[in-house]
Amino acid sequence: MNFGIIAAGEGSRLKKENAGASKPLLKINGIPLIERLFTLAENNGAESISCIVNEESGDVYEYINNRKFTVPFNFIIKSTPSSLHSFFALSPFLKGKPFCLTTVDSIFNEDEFKMFLNDSKNENNFDGILAVTDFIDDEKPLCVEVNDDMKIISFYDEAANHKYATGGIYFFNSDIFPVMEKIINNNVMRLRNFLKQLLIKNYQLKAYPFSKIIDIDHLKDLAAAEEFLNSLTVAGN
Repeated sequence: MNFGIIAAGEGSRLKKENAGASKPLLKINGIPLIERLFTLAENNGAESISCIVNEESGDVYEYINNRKFTVPFNFIIKSTPSSLHSFFALSPFLKGKPFCLTTVDSIFNEDEFKMFLNDSKNENNFDGILAVTDFIDDEKPLCVEVNDDMKIISFYDEAANHKYATGGIYFFNSDIFPVMEKIINNNVMRLRNFLKQLLIKNYQLKAYPFSKIIDIDHLKDLAAAEEFLNSLTVAGN
């Protein structure tokens, strides 16, 4: 299993709030967001890690260049027009075997993430497995409709009347990049439009529920994420 991390967003809302660092280096309980994902990948069977950051995030690639990885690491410095284009930029390192992709700003229960990976590796009936949550706090959520088997039937761009929203964690067993390349060549933007296109092309997608996934868009989200992770530690004791 390969592992990809999209960390190329501008983090414009955080910049307006004077966050003091690029989003991937913002800390939760003293650990940068991107470091948390590197460690999770290394500890959960990643054969390689590939990461993309934008050209303006000098502090991020300085951090990465000073880190020692325990598995092969591929690094792309490129500003892209959307997360979809960032995903496609990682494709040379992800294609050919199952892979997990995460966005740098998703905070979740690490035990649930481990179960997600283990279950996804053994899932032969679906082309892709998407982490979802019924904790919908995103300003622009991508919601899903599922059947009784958690198969994704439809995507929606609003939260009203929908139980689950995607959480920025994906596992793919199939080669989805020909579809991605085609829609990018047709000037399609946004990762969510690619996911919708996969359904149109009859790819089988499954929703995998997490108890909570917090998307870091504002400084207040950092505090909420720390409270969430600390509550898990207390519960574990």
